[in-house]
Amino acid sequence: MSDQAHKVHDLAPADVAKGIAEGRYLLIDVREPNEVAVEAYPDAFVLPLSAFDPSEIPDPQGKTIVFACRSGKRSATASLAAQADGKPYDAHLAGGMLAWKAAGLPTKTGG
Repeated sequence: MSDQAHKVHDLAPADVAKGIAEGRYLLIDVREPNEVAVEAYPDAFVLPLSAFDPSEIPDPQGKTIVFACRSGKRSATASLAAQADGKPYDAHLAGGMLAWKAAGLPTKTGG
């Protein structure tokens, strides 16, 4: 894939958690429902990458959209897809759920 004008900015788990708590970030989890059922981010909107449609991203109402997945790969893909659709959503959780948990941040059971 060629490096176009679109870029994805890495955000650290602690920064994302703080931004969510302060009402600055809206987390979009692009993992699949079976993954989310096992372990979910608190306060995330689930929009699986397998059926990803940028038009289904909720109105962030002034917040910054941050994509998240398990390891950071799918969230970057989602960000680029949203940008290709003309949306200015260029942030993702670097390292995904693995980094989130490694940072000691809370998760919930999704099911």
